[in-house]
Amino acid sequence: MPIDQSATFLPVRIAVLTVSDTRTLADDRSGDTLVARLSEAGHVLADRRIVKDDVDTIVATLNSWIDDSQVDCVITTGGTGVTGRDVTPEAIERVQDKPIPGFGELFRWLSFQSIGTSTVQSRACACVTRGTYIFALPGSTGAVKDGWDGILRDQLDSRHRPCNFVELMPRLLER
Repeated sequence: MPIDQSATFLPVRIAVLTVSDTRTLADDRSGDTLVARLSEAGHVLADRRIVKDDVDTIVATLNSWIDDSQVDCVITTGGTGVTGRDVTPEAIERVQDKPIPGFGELFRWLSFQSIGTSTVQSRACACVTRGTYIFALPGSTGAVKDGWDGILRDQLDSRHRPCNFVELMPRLLER
């Protein structure tokens, strides 16, 4: 879809959360990939953290960013699989106001182009919570590339037409 070059680009303040029992900042390739892509697109890295696969810890981190006026959007990487330790979607369910089911559906369709039927193991998801977008991607660099390049790059660009998530931000708290 087209980018309207005559429109003003509005940078989004994005917090990046890696959910992993084993990764550190030194070896978090998916987090590094995400930070590089959002920075290259002109957005602002509001914060970055790595937390263990623990629902309460993920929920606490999400809530701190949701309540921070300097964070517009949270993108997580990791914890979206089907093993016992994969609990990112459960944490997001605990904080979400409105799910965005089309995100996970589109992510799996895009991912299918790269990894075939293995995409059914992904529980990528998204929601809006108290005026903040939350997007959960799987923990591989390929999944981060699929999610950013195929969906988020355009939807977090205020110039994307016919519509985008950014133009809705001022209205997310309407009642």
